[in-house]
Amino acid sequence: MTELNFKNLQKFIVVGDRVLIRPEEDSSKTASGLYLPPGVSEKEKVQSGYIIKVGPGYPTASQGDEEPWKESKEPVKYIPLQAKEGDLAIFLRKEAYEIEFEKEKFLIVPQSAVLLLIRNDTFDL
Repeated sequence: MTELNFKNLQKFIVVGDRVLIRPEEDSSKTASGLYLPPGVSEKEKVQSGYIIKVGPGYPTASQGDEEPWKESKEPVKYIPLQAKEGDLAIFLRKEAYEIEFEKEKFLIVPQSAVLLLIRNDTFDL
């Protein structure tokens, strides 16, 4: 895999409950050795890839506003996502949106489409 220019990726702001994934080549086996059975990938196209950036999470409703139509002075609070940068994610391909940045493909995936996360102690892309 080619080296990513992380300085340019810092310009990306992932919104809400979505994650930015660098997909792996289509394979029935993930890099960590997990085999994806043919039956699963035939019913739902399953793919894996490394999470590059993570959105802030699910916004929570503000508490105690007597007049909800007025602009709130308190910052928005979020319930964080389970996914973290560097995790290997196995996700449903049909839920992903593909983008291309600096001749490399990335996928924007909602956390609800992520089926499994494999977390490694080192962040190695």
